[in-house]
Amino acid sequence: MMIQTPTGRRAAAPARLLRPVRLPLLAVSALLLAACSSTPLPPWPSQTADTGTPRQGRVVPPPLGAAVPRDAAEPSSVTVTPVEPAPALPTQAAPAPLSAVDARFADPSVRYDTPGLAEGRRAFTTNAELAQWLGRLGAGAPGGRTKAQVLNFGRSQRGTPLSALVLTRAGGTDVAALEASGRPTVLLMGQQHGDEPASAEALLIMARELAGGGLLEPMLDAINVIVVPRANPDGAESGQHLTASGADLDQDHLALRTPEAQALARLVRNFRPIAIIDAHEYPVQGLLPERAGVLPRADLLLQPATTANLPEFMTKAAMEWYHDPMVKALTGAGLTQDWYFTPEQVEGGALRLAMGGTAADSARNVNGLKNAVSLRIDSRGADLDRRQIQRRVHAHVTALTSALRSTVEKASSLESVRSYEAREIASQACRGDLVVRARGTLLQRELIAIDPQSGADRPLHLQWDSTLQLQTTLRRARPCGYWLAAHAGDAVQRLRWLGVQVLRVAEPGAILADMYEQAGGERGEGLKLTTRRGTVDVPEGSYYVPMNQTLANLAAAALEPDTRGSYYAHQLLPGLQDAARVMANPPLVFEEMD
Repeated sequence: MMIQTPTGRRAAAPARLLRPVRLPLLAVSALLLAACSSTPLPPWPSQTADTGTPRQGRVVPPPLGAAVPRDAAEPSSVTVTPVEPAPALPTQAAPAPLSAVDARFADPSVRYDTPGLAEGRRAFTTNAELAQWLGRLGAGAPGGRTKAQVLNFGRSQRGTPLSALVLTRAGGTDVAALEASGRPTVLLMGQQHGDEPASAEALLIMARELAGGGLLEPMLDAINVIVVPRANPDGAESGQHLTASGADLDQDHLALRTPEAQALARLVRNFRPIAIIDAHEYPVQGLLPERAGVLPRADLLLQPATTANLPEFMTKAAMEWYHDPMVKALTGAGLTQDWYFTPEQVEGGALRLAMGGTAADSARNVNGLKNAVSLRIDSRGADLDRRQIQRRVHAHVTALTSALRSTVEKASSLESVRSYEAREIASQACRGDLVVRARGTLLQRELIAIDPQSGADRPLHLQWDSTLQLQTTLRRARPCGYWLAAHAGDAVQRLRWLGVQVLRVAEPGAILADMYEQAGGERGEGLKLTTRRGTVDVPEGSYYVPMNQTLANLAAAALEPDTRGSYYAHQLLPGLQDAARVMANPPLVFEEMD
């Protein structure tokens, strides 16, 4: 067995060796030999000396919004001065007395000020104001320890820059400097949906308080933070849920059809954040008031990744180290929370509460398959315009601050768990089973809602489709890798944007593989397949995706044809004959891709 060296010479493959995705040529040799044994299970860090408290000398500020004043002259509030705000509109008439429901969602004691939250404003922060805000933070105060730099990591469909603010105390703000710092990186992302403004306004606050002189700046002794306040600037500009092309950005993180999703994928691939928090808003109106006569109560809905083949211990970390402290922080701030849900009407007109789905297409699920802690948080009020906006922002800021605190407190344990998961996932190639499809578990639960007339709590007992407990509906033997046809360039490009390792076949050969055959249904989750094993001739210029890599489970989500998010379902692979499941380590020669 041979591999292609960087100089073009062929070399014998050494013994199986696992390497990071960033060293693709060395990993070529890794995929050629038999799978190694499973990595021994480490003790769960909560059972070790890690007590969840910061290491000596590391400062964790109190929750933002309940912080100790910066000096004796300042009130204990977070006030951020708007940057050159638009002229104030004429003073509006005095507001009507609060309804019983509105009284339950009073403004917090802290006041948040961004361009879009300024008194007299009708519009939220514009794209131009957001860019100016980040630009001023990126300019920073010269000579300070904290480095803040604006990174324009892509453009929207209408040409608006997609902007991130990188905040660190590393030697620089580039990928190499952040990696060299030894500190984990957290990505905070908002407004994937243009009609969910509170997420972006809250992230502007977070960026300001992490920059020089901010209340959260001391956290940068332990972590790096990247803030993407607005992932869908076109939707925000028009107040629309979707992107300019009509795509739902949050369902495009595997197929990567939109430039916004492509840019976010490359950002995550390059910086490898250990935790990704995706901020949204959920609507108040809908089936709950229509069918049950109640309003949703939770200030914030929370959900981790819930898809098949997630790394077990990073998922456990998301629950114990992030979700649970976040619930405590929200409760301590006088805010209510619940699991994320969407009301659905089932046969007979009854209501069911469905958690976020199991498909590997959302940011929440795709980032979980990238072996990161991945959480979605939704504040109450996507359809409230400016009503209760201070409270909505406060809910986000409280939860986001909690996520940063969790990363500071568990930094070393998180890196150990992710390192273990990376080795464990890569070691499973050619062994065991792969879950292709899974569904939630139907349970019963009590939902505490609000009576719209009295404002009082009103419990409902409803069916609950819980994706916290998955049931496998389709599994197959885990392959050694996937073969892709030479004309599968669109699929290959997207895999590489995601960080998945793809190799090109340098010389013709043959492989033992399972070929897909259609047995019924159509593209997507309704597709029914059988597989036929045999020897397949592999031409030069075709591709091989090894499963002994850290993102193997993400590759499988894209390449197993009979799932909603698969590349076959999205026609990035034109036919079933364009992919095969390789069932033995292939005796092929590969060359390094550019």
